[in-house]
Amino acid sequence: MAITNWPALCIGLIVLFYWARVIKLVLKTKKQTGRAANFLPPELLGRILRVIWYPNVAAWVIVPIICSLHRVQTDGFYLTVTTNNTEVLHTFKKAPKAITPFWQLQPLEWVAVAVALVVLYLTMICWRKMGKDWRMGIDPSEKNTLIVNGPYEIVRHPIYALQCLLALASFVAVPVPAMAIVAAIQIILLQWEARREERHMLKVHPDQYGTYMRQVGRFIPRGRYHAPA
Repeated sequence: MAITNWPALCIGLIVLFYWARVIKLVLKTKKQTGRAANFLPPELLGRILRVIWYPNVAAWVIVPIICSLHRVQTDGFYLTVTTNNTEVLHTFKKAPKAITPFWQLQPLEWVAVAVALVVLYLTMICWRKMGKDWRMGIDPSEKNTLIVNGPYEIVRHPIYALQCLLALASFVAVPVPAMAIVAAIQIILLQWEARREERHMLKVHPDQYGTYMRQVGRFIPRGRYHAPA
């Protein structure tokens, strides 16, 4: 099948690369620390959330790729004239509602693809900053290192903030109901997970993390972290 929606294909490939990189980080962390970065967290709620989260990530990759093969105009018919002046009536079917776009603005879709690429680049900077301390879940028995410099100096959860932006960019580039649902689920889960992680970090670093929370925004910058004198 021919590609008819290149912005959608680009988003699918960007998201695929993003999560392939996550899997690579999981394997690297497992090799370095003996822990698989909490890919399957030991705590029950974390495991339950993954039952929703991982299929949603799969849909985040699959939906754009499907849409890249179905750029829908509208259902109906159109008329063509052959070389021997014979009129031919063509009909075409409407795509399923789940992948029928709310709008078709290719310039806006390409802007969203550009935003997604910038998000990917910035996220890779955050991954490098965390190094072997990178995790994607909570282990209540683990005393995580508190990272408060680099991107973490101005935002408590830069990776989650960027992932929320990637989800929004994905919807703008692939403006279909299925992608709206995927993006909404992803953002809700990220908001929930960020708050759960903060409660964990308050137990591990009660004084320092409390100060950090008061000075630095969760997803939106509001100031820089200044360690107590």
